[in-house]
Amino acid sequence: MSKVVVVYHSGYGHTERLSEFVAQGASALRVAIDAEGNLTDQDWSALNAADAIIFGSPTYMGMVSWQFKKFADATSKQWYASAWKDKVAGGFTISASPSGDKLSSIQYFITLAMQQGMIWVGQPSMNDGTINRLGSNSGLMAQVGPTSPASEIPQGDLDTAKAYGARVAEIAAKLLGH
Repeated sequence: MSKVVVVYHSGYGHTERLSEFVAQGASALRVAIDAEGNLTDQDWSALNAADAIIFGSPTYMGMVSWQFKKFADATSKQWYASAWKDKVAGGFTISASPSGDKLSSIQYFITLAMQQGMIWVGQPSMNDGTINRLGSNSGLMAQVGPTSPASEIPQGDLDTAKAYGARVAEIAAKLLGH
């Protein structure tokens, strides 16, 4: 079994709820980036020990939150030491608009993973109207209305999150020879 960590920032609870389902699918530890964009030393240790890391952030104004960006900038220590080289990576985001420029956030996660020398996992085209209803193959995208609480994230998006987490964990296990 692979060790998977879901590291995310959530501004209003939507990304946190999505992270719960990603983590369920991957049997993963969840690490929350705080409101100031920081992690604890214990959180950094968990990330460094992981076989796979799944990044998560809301999409605000067409990009990840500033808190996630601060975390990403802080990974320069891992980059310098090639500490995350060959780890498996994935990512997820949510926004209020059906497009909301979520692809920009996913592409940011991919770029971060590539800079770290990680192996990116997308998701297969499973769009059956419920699973992967937004049709994202680059990573997990979810959407809920601008005034909707996290409890109203569509079940299909939550099911997609769980399936995506399982896929990342499965790929990590295969690469580890498990």
